[in-house]
Amino acid sequence: MNPWLFTIPLAYLLGSIPFGYLLVRFFRKEDIRAIGSGNIGATNVARSGARGLGFLTLLLDLAKAFTAVFLAQRFAPGVSDLAVTAAVAAIVGHMFPVWLGFRGGKGVASGLGVFLALVPIAALCILSVFVVVVLLTRYVSLASILAAASFPLFGFYLVRHPSPIVLCGFLVIPILICAKHQANIRRLLAGTESRFGQKAVA
Repeated sequence: MNPWLFTIPLAYLLGSIPFGYLLVRFFRKEDIRAIGSGNIGATNVARSGARGLGFLTLLLDLAKAFTAVFLAQRFAPGVSDLAVTAAVAAIVGHMFPVWLGFRGGKGVASGLGVFLALVPIAALCILSVFVVVVLLTRYVSLASILAAASFPLFGFYLVRHPSPIVLCGFLVIPILICAKHQANIRRLLAGTESRFGQKAVA
């Protein structure tokens, strides 16, 4: 059987598991979509008053995306066309989960997960960018945007002569993450974006 036929749908389904929604629903009997920004990601879960659940959401969102790529790499090791396509599918699943009416997260933790599986050194570099920006500004959204945008710089430096599919994947994932932050970008420009430790803005 062609591994593309089940690896890519599986990557989407793994990515679409809404851990933030499930954890808040199970432990707090609340709908995270009705709290703060309404996002199901780790930042909004943490801002809702459940920092432990926020951290767990981050780990699980990272792990599911990492797993999606890891499974694809069993058939096509390394930074292969199959692995990178699975990475994109996992991110799309997280952002547009079929279980929640295609209203998902922004892909930051999941993005780190796929980058760790594909190019670990580049992932550590973008994590460093994220941490530095958060420490300097306390804007998680700005850190997420800059970290995602920096991935192609590190990725293309470390992966020489990428195929067209790999090239597209390395660009598409940051573009998707940045596009999901368009409301945050508007608030950053307006000076109304919430800093880490403040309640989320809808």
